Amino acid sequence: MQERRIKVFRNGRNQAIRIPREFELPGEDAIIRKDGDRLVIEPAPPKSLLAVLATLKPLKEQFPNIADPPPDEFSF
Repeated sequence: MQERRIKVFRNGRNQAIRIPREFELPGEDAIIRKDGDRLVIEPAPPKSLLAVLATLKPLKEQFPNIADPPPDEFSF
């Protein structure tokens, strides 16, 4: 397992670290959790479209009927 000592610094009221290039995470999101005295940082899995849709609340409004005539004929 690779290991490297890094500095912890303040960014406003938060503690922060710089992640060295060799430990760079893919993507733009990460998950951080505590495991005893350890902090574990891992890449967040990408959200699937189904996961995003599952967070949406159902619509309660009724949609009006819309006339849907067949398309006009088209020739090249």
